[in-house]
Amino acid sequence: MEGISELSKTVDLCAKDEIENGSVRKFVVDGHEIAVVRIEDDFYAIGDRCSHANYSLSEGEVWAEEKELECWKHGSTFSLVTGKPTCLPATKAVPVYDMVVKGGRVLVVID
Repeated sequence: MEGISELSKTVDLCAKDEIENGSVRKFVVDGHEIAVVRIEDDFYAIGDRCSHANYSLSEGEVWAEEKELECWKHGSTFSLVTGKPTCLPATKAVPVYDMVVKGGRVLVVID
C-alpha cells in the first residue's frame, strides 16, 4: 500500500457492512482506542478519547456534512480528517489513523 511506512501495521477491523452509514463504532487495537466513522463509502478513524476531558468520542454524534465527530459530554467537535478540534472547549487534536477498505473489509493502519 502506497504511502504506508514499513513500521506500520494494518489491522482488519470488520466487514464494511458492519458499520452503518452515518454511524461510529469503537475498536481497541494494540492499546489504541479508535473511533471509526462511516460516511457513505468513506471511512475515518480518530482517537476515541476527547482531548478536553477524556470521554469516549464513539458515543458522540457524527456530523456527516462537516466530517466531524462531536463529544457527547461537552460538545467539542473534531475533524475526522485532521483530528483537530473545530470548537471549544477542546483545544488539542486527537490522533488520526489511515483507513483502507479492501475486499469488503475495513482495515486501520497503526504506526
